[in-house]
Order: sequence, then structure tokens, then C-alpha cells
Amino acid sequence: MTSPEARKTLTSRARPIDFSATKAAVWLTLTAFFALLVMYFIGMDQGATSVFGSNTMVHEFVHDARHLLGFPCH
Repeated sequence: MTSPEARKTLTSRARPIDFSATKAAVWLTLTAFFALLVMYFIGMDQGATSVFGSNTMVHEFVHDARHLLGFPCH
């Protein structure tokens, strides 16, 4: 059984999480940007729109994921 003093020290250390609107908007923006970046590399990075030019390394690396998500690639 935990003593009252130990309970007090355990509960006094817990801090509430800051869920302000500004912080939530920043997290939402960063998450959306990262998700769009991942979707670009999985779905669009090939041919004329490739970031890496004629190198197909990214295309081959995510090839199976493209088919799993329904992107046609050949």
C-alpha cells in the first residue's frame, strides 16, 4: 500500500498537457505537410515530376507500397 506522502509526490509531478489552439494548429500543419510529402514520394515521384531527375531509386524503393495504395506505375 502506498503512503499518503508517496501519493502526494507522485501526483504533484504530473503536469497537464498544453492543448492550446496555436500548438494544435502547428502540429496539424506539420503532420499534414509530412503526410503530403510521404504521399508525393510514394505516388508521384517518377518521370517528369521526379525530384531526383532520371534516378528511379525512390520509385523502386516504394514500388510495392505504390501498388498496395492503388497507384498505377506501369
